[in-house]
Formats: sequence, C-alpha cells, structure tokens
Amino acid sequence: MNNRPDFSALNAFLLVATRRSFRQAADELGVSPSTLSHMLRGLEDKLAVRLLNRTTRSVSPTEAGERLISQLAPALQGLDAALSVLDDFRQLPAGGLRINASEEAARMLLQSIIPDFSARFPQITLDLVTDGRLVDIVKARCDAGIRLLDDVPQDMIAVPFGPSVRFIAVASPEYIIRHGEPQTPDDLQHHRCIRFRMPSGKRYRWEFSRHGQERLVDPPGILTLDHPGLMAEAAAAGMGIAWMADRSAHPFIIAGRLRQVLVDWSPPWPGLALYYPGHRYVPPALRALIEAIRRNHQQSQPEE
Repeated sequence: MNNRPDFSALNAFLLVATRRSFRQAADELGVSPSTLSHMLRGLEDKLAVRLLNRTTRSVSPTEAGERLISQLAPALQGLDAALSVLDDFRQLPAGGLRINASEEAARMLLQSIIPDFSARFPQITLDLVTDGRLVDIVKARCDAGIRLLDDVPQDMIAVPFGPSVRFIAVASPEYIIRHGEPQTPDDLQHHRCIRFRMPSGKRYRWEFSRHGQERLVDPPGILTLDHPGLMAEAAAAGMGIAWMADRSAHPFIIAGRLRQVLVDWSPPWPGLALYYPGHRYVPPALRALIEAIRRNHQQSQPEE
C-alpha cells in the first residue's frame, strides 16, 4: 500500500498554511472550504500526524506542519520550475502569473501593459494581488511584485517602467486664501496638514528636495488618512495641505479644486518597477511580461 500523499493534497496544505485561511485557499483552488478541509484531514490521516491547528476563526500550522513547510515549499517551487521548462517548447508562453502590487501600480499596469499583453498571450492568466504592504513575494508565492523603484528590495532584479513620479504638496484655493501659502517645508509647522498612514501603521514623513537641500517633515495635522484619493478629497474640501503623488492630485488640479504649493521643493523620483528573485528560474510567462514592460518603457521615453 502506498502511503505517499499526492501532489494536490500537498499543494493544498501549503496554500492553506500560507494564507492562514481555508476559505481563501479554497477560493484560489476552485473548491469548497468543506472539500478542502476533508482533503487535508485525509492528508493528516495518511501521514499519521496533525499538520494544522484549527479553530472556528483561524488556522495555523503545527510544529510538524512548520517543518513540512520548510522542506515542501522549495520542493514544490523546484517542481514548478521543472514543469515550466516545457513552456519553451510551446509556440506561445502559457501558464499563470501571480503579481503583487500596490493599488496605484496595479492601475498603471492595467492601463499601459495588460491589454496588449493579454491580447498577444491569451494562454497566460494573470492574478493581480493589490496590497499596500511591501510583502515578501517569495513567501506570498508570487512570481513578481511591482512597487516604486526606490522601494524594491536590494536582493531582487528590478525592471523599471512608466514615467517618473513626483510627490507634491497641494491645498485648495480657499485654504490658501485663508491661511496663506507656505514658502519652505519648515513653514508647514504652522499649517494644518493631512497626513498619510502607511499599511505598517506608521505615519509617512514628507520628503522635499531642492538644489541638493533635503527636508524630511512630519507635519502637524488633525486628520490622518490611508488612501490618496481620500486625501485629495479632504484637501479639496479645504481641510489642509496634503502631500501625494501628482498622478492622484492631477484631476483635482485640472478642475481647479487643488493648487500645488512648494513647487520648487518637489523634484521627480524614479517611477515603478517590476521585480522578481534573481536566484529562481524565470518561467517563459514571466519572461514575456518582463519583455512587454521593457518594450513599453522604451517606447514611452522622450526622444532626445
């Protein structure tokens, strides 16, 4: 009698242990949570060891489960890489890509890359996961991530794309009339500011630069938000000065609801980049996306 578990059960266990949720893992696998739970009970019975701690609200690996994960994750990644080499013999790349990105990065990818890419490579499926946090894409079982180039971990290979990003300070015309316009970043200490809270829980400090001078400011304010769209709305309503990417503020500036202040202190920064681990096999589907991003980036660069 063969007591070796099958690949689907091991993959299901790893997904549940990674997501810490039967429902989320079941959705990704396309099965019901009860079916998935029954599959993993069978796996534990076959291995004669409990792999998961279950409660009505959570699931987590046991010590035995953690040890299995440490050996299983790289083994399954190696299997995926081994099977992916067969894609080289197909006429067109195929398979699935899981990409982790910020909301703004996902929006830009959808606008500038994915329509043409999906039309050219219909056999590649894309799973685009939006997350405000800078996650470990390997642990999250993602093929690649997209973030601002300056935020890409140093051990990753980065592929820049899209225009540079300019972070600007903005306020409504009514606010400027009532409270005046700051002339330097230090003047913000005497203004009401709309602050931004990062997914980590920390407040983001505003970064200014002019002619080699740099200022890092944690301005005062009675309102803190965690979404650039809400910050633009609050600033347009006259609630204070906000600091955000010019892309988020642009519609409000065009409509006359916001004005940029501290213009000389807002230089451009490097834009977005797709990044992926350099030590892992790069499947043809990801290579095709990388090439599409590079081609789009080259075409969008201004001619000298």
